[in-house]
Formats: sequence, structure tokens, C-alpha cells
Amino acid sequence: MSDQAPGAVLRGAVDLSSLRSRPAAPAGAATATAPGAADGALPLVFDATDATFPQVLELSRTVPVVVDLWAEWCGPCKQLSPILEKLVEELGGRLVLAKVDVDANPQLAQGFRAQSIPMVVALVAGQPVPLFNGAVPEQQVREVFTQLLQLAAQHGVTGTVPVGAPGEEAQEPAEPPLPPLHQEAFDAIEAADYAAAVSAYERALAENPRDEQARAGLGQVRLLLRVDGADLAAARAAAAAAPLDVDAQLAVADLDLAGGHVDDAFERLLDLFAALPADERGPVRERLLELFGLVGDADPRVGRARGRLASLLF
Repeated sequence: MSDQAPGAVLRGAVDLSSLRSRPAAPAGAATATAPGAADGALPLVFDATDATFPQVLELSRTVPVVVDLWAEWCGPCKQLSPILEKLVEELGGRLVLAKVDVDANPQLAQGFRAQSIPMVVALVAGQPVPLFNGAVPEQQVREVFTQLLQLAAQHGVTGTVPVGAPGEEAQEPAEPPLPPLHQEAFDAIEAADYAAAVSAYERALAENPRDEQARAGLGQVRLLLRVDGADLAAARAAAAAAPLDVDAQLAVADLDLAGGHVDDAFERLLDLFAALPADERGPVRERLLELFGLVGDADPRVGRARGRLASLLF
């Protein structure tokens, strides 16, 4: 974040001009509406698409818009998105959150040059302001949002959206509470205490080995624990210097996957698996299977990687 004009730090890196289909509305309104919202019933969190994005740009002239670029296969996205939604709700209409599925909206993904996800960008007066990439702890997100509101105020974007508007009672019923150990893990993730989250999920699995949600959560939080505080440049340098060092290659594969570079992570580990002696392949195969589980068998990249692994095994 900086005090320069909105979008200056991204000029030349993010070009949103192709996403505008009509002139932006003049600034100065006290309240705003979002794509698909009824009059006076603006949701604080909504989905944005290639087709509706011009309305999102107009909205940002009244209230800052946080844009969450995510995908269903992205494990770190699933950790970050609930934090973004919670903090936007807490701010009571001073920010709104536009969620963009990059797989379903390739024009937006290209416009923001989303080379890795999760990627979070703000829009202030129709201009992009970079916030952060990757999953970050709640306190850091809270601090960034505070800076964003200060920046928006400097540029006259101080509107709010109505909260508790008529019709809000028609919202879907609240989801049932999480099981105690799942809630303990979720609270630990929000506090960036990934070791405690791992412990909670492991205890949940000990109680019920068929708890697939705990198994999926454990895989995701183990990844977060491994990449927490890692230096990507140093990890890549170590891996380049020792192509057959299993720990070094596993570290970079984790960072690639956490950053959304799924194919890169799989290819690195498959190449390593092929180059190692048979008696040294075990840890690489185990990490591949763990990462396959994080991305999900429905993803075609997992299918391709599983096929290559099978050919190397047999």
C-alpha cells in the first residue's frame, strides 16, 4: 500500500481498460448498488463476472471494492476467503468484497494478470491498488484494510453501503456450527497458528477416520505450515543448486502449489521421482499424493499427473 494515486503501482502491470463496457458513473453518491442487487439491498460480499465487472468499477467510485481472485481447486484460497468475508462484514459497509472465480472468468484473470492465486486487489475510483498475494493471517488482512480505507479517503472514496436493508431476512439460514475440533482448527488458522490447527484436525481424524472434511483440512493446513515464512527466492536457489535434493525440491513444489502454480508443482516432483533411485522415491510419491488430494481428483491436472506417475511406477 502507498499514498500515491490509486493504480499507480500497477500501471503497466494491470490493464482494466478492456473490462469497461460503458462510462463510469460520477463520484459523490453516499450509497451504492452492486451487480444484481435490488435497490437499497447491496450485499457486502458478491460474485463478480466478466459481464458484470463494469458495474464493479463504477461501484468503486463510491466505496472501495476488494477483489478476491480465487478458484475451487486452490487450497490457500479456501483459507483466505473466509477471513476476507469476515472482516468486510465487520466493517459494516465501508468496504465490499467482489469474488472472482478465475476459471470461470478468464477475461478478468487476464486483466489482473493473475499469475498466482489467491490474489487480492482493491479498486478505488475505478483504479486497481495491489493488496497481497497468497494466504495471509487475519491480523495482516485487518491492517491492510485499515490502510486501504485511509487511501480511499485521500481520494474522496468514502461512501458506504446499507447494512441490514429490507429483505435481508430472506437470506439463507445460517450454516450449522462446526464440530468442536473443526472449529478449534478454524480458529487456529485465523490466528495463523497452523501447528495448533494440524493438531486439532489430527484429533478429529483419530476420533473419526472417515471424516473427509478433517482430512482435507489437515492437508491444507499442513501445506500452510510448510510454506509459512518460507523465502521463495532462497528455496528456488537451493533447488536449482541441488536437483536431486528431495527436501529442496519438495519445498519449492509446496510454494508453487500454494501460489497456484499447480502444473509446475506436479512436474517438478514427477521429474524428481523419475530421476531418483527406486529406494529414494517414497517421500516424493507421498507428497504427490498429498498434493493431488489438495487439488482434487476432478481437476484435469491431477488426472494428467496421476497418469504420468502410474507410468513411472510401472
